[in-house]
Amino acid sequence: MSCDVIRARPSPCVAAGNGVCETERQIWKKAYAKGPKMSSGIAFEETVPYVEENIMTPLPEEQEEIMIKDKALHSSENPKEPENPGRLSMTFLCPDSEKCLSTNASLFKNRRVYIGEKLFTCSECGKCFRSKGELTKHERIQTGEKLFACSECGKCFRMKSELNIHERIHTGEKPFACSECGKYFRAKSGLTRHERIHKEEKPFACSECGTCFRTKCELNIHERIHTGEKPFACSECGKCFRRKDALTIHKRIHTGEKMIVCSECEKCFRSKRDRTVHERIHTGEKPFACSECEKCFSTKGELTVHERLHTGEKPFACSECEKCFGTKGELTVHERIHTGEKPFACSECEKCFGTKGELTVHERIHTGEKPFACSECEKCFRTKSELTVHERIHTGEKPYACSECEKCFRTNSVLAKHERIHTGEKPFACSECGKCFRSKGNLTVHERTHTGV
Repeated sequence: MSCDVIRARPSPCVAAGNGVCETERQIWKKAYAKGPKMSSGIAFEETVPYVEENIMTPLPEEQEEIMIKDKALHSSENPKEPENPGRLSMTFLCPDSEKCLSTNASLFKNRRVYIGEKLFTCSECGKCFRSKGELTKHERIQTGEKLFACSECGKCFRMKSELNIHERIHTGEKPFACSECGKYFRAKSGLTRHERIHKEEKPFACSECGTCFRTKCELNIHERIHTGEKPFACSECGKCFRRKDALTIHKRIHTGEKMIVCSECEKCFRSKRDRTVHERIHTGEKPFACSECEKCFSTKGELTVHERLHTGEKPFACSECEKCFGTKGELTVHERIHTGEKPFACSECEKCFGTKGELTVHERIHTGEKPFACSECEKCFRTKSELTVHERIHTGEKPYACSECEKCFRTNSVLAKHERIHTGEKPFACSECGKCFRSKGNLTVHERTHTGV
């Protein structure tokens, strides 16, 4: 930055009898009392202390005109020079930040920023601010005042800048472009956050676990995991959430609202994330790959569960029998064995089941639906597992081998029945005569001898 140095002689003011404006006199006194240096280009010149004898008398009018013309001649190539060369533009160099400022007020404001001085205090919470404008914005948080309303949808905002960004939703304007990938954003802050993806920059670190984040907001939400804080409560059921958007999505359970529609099949979802996962069914996209076996998955959660097969990790333990499971869902289903809970009832026959999946399969008995077809013989089945077992007839695959005689079987259940030949186990007893059998089928056949059916 090129700055004109304040000389010992201030610019003359016609209104002042002694050739120096009172305003300029005060500025000079304050500037030289503080002692900041003035700059001209790169070089710095020492200031002259303000004393009355250092103020020169105005130049004769003819000589003043010559100096003005000379200055105009030398500055004709610089379009940024002031239009009125008769007044020497004064600039102040801040001794703290070495910034060159045009007014004394700017100098003092800059020094407050540099040294962290905060003169304006909120009367409600005691928080301090560097400027009156910042305090005014903050006070609107306390009062809830939102002066700036959108002409399109009526939504109100505390600041004009927030309204300007919001209005771009209606206009579609996205003036901030990423230089790396060309993606556009409505706000500069959105672009700044996005650019950290390319730079792999995560400047906000958790003090508890060291996990790093791209934004301060993400860090704040993460820290609630450690503190257990869930500040967003549902007014219907009282359930609490760490994030505001999670509460918004949850509320749609109560309202039945499903705003997000799949463009392929028009199925509706409560959140954009749910729709994104669903759309991968249509596209076949599986962006999450296992580093061990390279198997791919549609969601990060599915990959995490799969990786536990390789690591053997089972982090969810039953409090009754201490049996461990790889997922929370598996533990929940298992716990119903102890509680006897069967929350899923068939609307046709009222039979109850421990899982939604079991109910879905059962309902196909009533509907006759068999959605899984064999590619070899086109025979159809109610479940994917039934189809898998059937396909082994065509492939000849028998993956289950007996440890005693090495005989192989297509299913684990058939192997289990076979192993009872070696162990002598007969777990199915007749309630009439007490005779025992190795399989449920053999028991059923036997019971008919008592019933005569």
